[in-house]
Amino acid sequence: MSDEHNEHQSPIRTPKQLIAAVAGFFLVIIIGIILLVQYATSGKLTGAGTDSQSAEAVAQRLQPVAEQGYTLKDVNAPKTLQTGEAIYTTTCVACHGSGAAGAPKFGDAAAWGPRLAQGYDTLAKHAIEGIRAMPAKGGNPDLDNVEVERAVVYMANKAGAKFKEPEAPAAAAAASASAPAPAAAAAAPAAAVAATAEAAPAIAPVKTTGATDAGKALYSATCSACHGAGIAGAPKFGDKAAWAPRVKQGDNVLYQHAIQGFQGKAGMMPPKGGSTASDDDVKAAVNYMTAAVK
Repeated sequence: MSDEHNEHQSPIRTPKQLIAAVAGFFLVIIIGIILLVQYATSGKLTGAGTDSQSAEAVAQRLQPVAEQGYTLKDVNAPKTLQTGEAIYTTTCVACHGSGAAGAPKFGDAAAWGPRLAQGYDTLAKHAIEGIRAMPAKGGNPDLDNVEVERAVVYMANKAGAKFKEPEAPAAAAAASASAPAPAAAAAAPAAAVAATAEAAPAIAPVKTTGATDAGKALYSATCSACHGAGIAGAPKFGDKAAWAPRVKQGDNVLYQHAIQGFQGKAGMMPPKGGSTASDDDVKAAVNYMTAAVK
């Protein structure tokens, strides 16, 4: 007689065996949970802040700054001049990185060729004082002239020039001090003239009467370089869609960004558009542009 009908029978044949199997299954799960909890809590947790109230941590926080190895910056110390590459990365790249506003693109020898032909002195003068859409010092008035000149040399040399990086003023002064006495004597009259010029009262800039006229004049002279064509991420003059999110921020935010400068995702706004205009004139220019889209 064949036993094939017994080959696929379950090992659990009675209710007692079923109860015992279920109980054993749950017992294994409970034991596993207990072991996991013991493993997780057996060691000391070292998450952030666990020792914040310990005696050592409190003593460290109360330790004087002078004993922690920090160096306080002396505001009266001589300024540390940045390299040309650093100035390019933080300031010049806004236009020269993409060739916006007619700026010769970084590394483009063809675009830089006519500029290099003008010579180093002309390039440095235009970079410091500004020309056409190029704001003075790239729109960063805090830069030293030497820093701007270094940025010019850095960009020009990447386009094929062989300009020498300018020395720091201290090095130039040391070289002048070691010059022969006749040279120093010849410099005396020039120093006297400079002192006289410095002592003379500064001529106040002529202001355009009327806030609207002042805003329109500043826009035409400076702001239109970017806002006229909507380049470098600037909202185009009269473009309501582009100006809408800016206007929504409120006048105070717009004034702050225009006066102090602003670095956004789409582009960069240099302080006062790279001009030396007064805060009131900059605000008037903002009002003039926003009035055109309201």
